[in-house]
Amino acid sequence: MSPLAWYAQPRAVYSGGNEVQLLRGGDTLFPAMCEAIAAAMHEVWLATYIFDDDPAARCVVAELVAAAERGVRVRVVVDGFGSQRALAALRELLEPHGVSLAVFRPLRGWWSWLQPGQFRRLHQKLCVVDGQIGFVGGINLIDDRRDLRHGESERARLDYAVRLTGPVVVPIEHTVRAVWTRVAFGRDWRDEMRQIARSGQPLLRARRLLRRMRIALRRRPPAQGRPRQMVPVRAAFVVRDNVRQRRSIERSYIEALRGARERIDLVSPYFYPGRNFRHALTAAAGRGVHVRLLLQGKADYRFAALAAQALYDEMLAHGVRIYEYLPAFLHAKVALVDDSWATVGSSNIDPLSLLVNLEANVLVDDPDFVAHLARELERDFAESREITTPAALPGWRRWMRRGVVAWAAAVYLRLAGAAGRY
Repeated sequence: MSPLAWYAQPRAVYSGGNEVQLLRGGDTLFPAMCEAIAAAMHEVWLATYIFDDDPAARCVVAELVAAAERGVRVRVVVDGFGSQRALAALRELLEPHGVSLAVFRPLRGWWSWLQPGQFRRLHQKLCVVDGQIGFVGGINLIDDRRDLRHGESERARLDYAVRLTGPVVVPIEHTVRAVWTRVAFGRDWRDEMRQIARSGQPLLRARRLLRRMRIALRRRPPAQGRPRQMVPVRAAFVVRDNVRQRRSIERSYIEALRGARERIDLVSPYFYPGRNFRHALTAAAGRGVHVRLLLQGKADYRFAALAAQALYDEMLAHGVRIYEYLPAFLHAKVALVDDSWATVGSSNIDPLSLLVNLEANVLVDDPDFVAHLARELERDFAESREITTPAALPGWRRWMRRGVVAWAAAVYLRLAGAAGRY
């Protein structure tokens, strides 16, 4: 399937023959990324929301620079809001050594927020090395024990990512390349033209470039077998964008929830799902599925915590069990359903992630991977506090709080230009 043909698909496209390794926290992810980048021979693509200037992130910087200096093509794209504090340092550390840095929707002053689309941020966390190794998850390039708003902490943030090899890496590379091209099209185009001019076969290289750019939206995708008919590990890469895949991640979640028969474990720091998502959760609990939510107990944004708490009454009334993670900040965005389906990625279960930001998740249909994730989550639930009764507030105050949250979410979505019911 061509890059654009894959990108035009509104639903998950599974492939077999992958390897998927679960990584817990930056303490595990960063060494794995550095090892892959250190062995890079051709290209490194990296996209992230936060790229900080701290010792943990500088280890990745060092490998990116070393790769560029030995002739590897290194492209990095960061979000203009999430990485704003470190942008000057990143430019100084990366660009003089041949690393190309692009900024998604940079903020040059308060007036930047008046420009269309500024509320839509790059929230993906992706890295692809030589088209062979990919990393996807919720972990930003910042020390696990450091928060930009709250400072240092003793306990590491709870977060997850995955390391992937196999066919599923192809669409990951297509996505990060697409984001880079969107941000730095002129620069990337000039590089392509320069390489064509220097090539020994300029016409052949030009035809290949045009073939990559050809719109393939009218092509039918190849027939897809059921995930369980494929060679393990079966995996799919899904994104949320503002073109053809506006609700791909949300749809993938809801389909999995509707098919659940035994258990659902869902972890998200920001939880304010739309009505279809809420109904899928409560309906699953109603038919006897063991449904657990792991949410923030130590809130980093007070309003986000209030938004989740506004739904506690509804969830508890339908038999959904709610836990709040207490040891540290919760940043993980993962879920598992029964014994074979799981997702790890950057998407929260809230309007910003499901309708506004650019997000990316991996879906895994594999019992061994799900069992590994389940063991990790049992540790996390064991360190959490179960909420068995809603807050002791008068009924009118609870409904007022929910109304205020719904109104604020609607206003934000309108400002962000999001369309459709939520």
